[in-house]
Amino acid sequence: MLARYDCAMTLDSDIAYQALLSRDRRFDGRLFVGVRTTGIYCRPICRVRAPKASSCRYYDTAVAAEAAGFRPCLRCRPELAPGVSLVDSPNALAAAAARMLDAGAGQEHGLAEIARRTGVGERHLRRVFQAHFGVTPIAYAQTHRLLLAKRLLTETDLAVAEIALLAGFGSLRRFNALFRSRYRLTPSDLRRLRVGSEQSSVLRLSMDYRPPFDWNGLLAFFRARAMPQVEQVDQDVYRRCVRGQSTGTASGWIEVSHDPEHSRVHLTISDNLRADLVPLLAAVRRQFDLDCDPHRVAEALGELAASRPGLRLPGAIDGFEQAVRAILGQQVSVAAATTLAGRLVLRLGTPVSTPFAALTHAFPSATEVARCAEADLVELGILATRARSILALAAAVASGELCLDADAAVAQTHSKLLDLPGIGEWTAQYIALRCLSWPDAFPHTDLIIRRAFPGLTPQQVLAAADRWRPWRGYATLHLWRQA
Repeated sequence: MLARYDCAMTLDSDIAYQALLSRDRRFDGRLFVGVRTTGIYCRPICRVRAPKASSCRYYDTAVAAEAAGFRPCLRCRPELAPGVSLVDSPNALAAAAARMLDAGAGQEHGLAEIARRTGVGERHLRRVFQAHFGVTPIAYAQTHRLLLAKRLLTETDLAVAEIALLAGFGSLRRFNALFRSRYRLTPSDLRRLRVGSEQSSVLRLSMDYRPPFDWNGLLAFFRARAMPQVEQVDQDVYRRCVRGQSTGTASGWIEVSHDPEHSRVHLTISDNLRADLVPLLAAVRRQFDLDCDPHRVAEALGELAASRPGLRLPGAIDGFEQAVRAILGQQVSVAAATTLAGRLVLRLGTPVSTPFAALTHAFPSATEVARCAEADLVELGILATRARSILALAAAVASGELCLDADAAVAQTHSKLLDLPGIGEWTAQYIALRCLSWPDAFPHTDLIIRRAFPGLTPQQVLAAADRWRPWRGYATLHLWRQA
């Protein structure tokens, strides 16, 4: 099996070893190093003494390293490593399925749910997934759950039984047995061996990224568009209310802060959102674009990215919420759209108890909005044409006809959006950028972007931007910043 994975790696072993020696963060999350003499695998940024080159084996995922029999390092903690963008994967179908598994999809209905969402058969999906990752989707999900449990054991003082449940294990006995067989220590043993982490009963978890990271620029974007009652940017911290997704889960709040010294962000989750931990971790990674490889983006964009090499795409926790916000923002100022969104939240949103005076409501669900009449929205100052667009969007999302998650197929979603009344190319591309976290989205009809290409028609602008593929979404943000 070692030989199989080594052959699958496209990275030269000499380059991989030099990345390990120099602790090069550009390779973090793209390269994992298994050490045969210890049976442990590390991230290339690990601070322990580097092993001999002859002892190293190289893998492109933590799953592959564990499938080959290696255990995760307790010091560099592979479970914190950033991932990769969908457009940066050689197999988009396998990568999309992996992201769904990372977000907790398939726990209730198994692989059938993921096959349905990706539009392929289970058998084909299983075959493609195993060819790409070297393990079955079930084995991949199991490794992901174990790594999440390891993370919770390291960073919190939650009871082991609760950690097993939060990580997706239905049986504490099964969790303990699997953890011990895979990592050669019990959950309690790991608790005693914790290295360099501050433990707390509060659900506060870390997520690493590849620097540079324009945290201030990202917060400035969110601050300008913060929805009243729902979002708050308070100095160097982002907070928001979140509608509970799991059965019986109440709405709650989250807080995201920055730790530049360790190239990571910290996510704090209110107690009543614990059941939504797995999808929330995935959603925050997307909202703050933590899986971006800024060096690859900068290489593609050249001079356009020179002034802000750490710029990230601002994603969205709730795709429907952000899509509504996009419709409200059509041909009006950011401030005007924010005011209208605030009125909508006060009328239809769910009250949430938080320790922050500025956060009082969660955005309404698509089902709740779809129940409204056009007149209900017009009363809030929303134009009738946009009210009809919002109601059509809500109906499509509520029925399941339209999915606005980051895992949705971009081409099909784009086409379905254009079929809705009042949604044109600009809105569809903006939704792809923010809701689907699609790094190649490019609203070529946007006024600011057209100004950057004087004398060109929208189609000519689109052709001129072809040189920035597949990172035209980042090019869009750079052009907006420079305007």
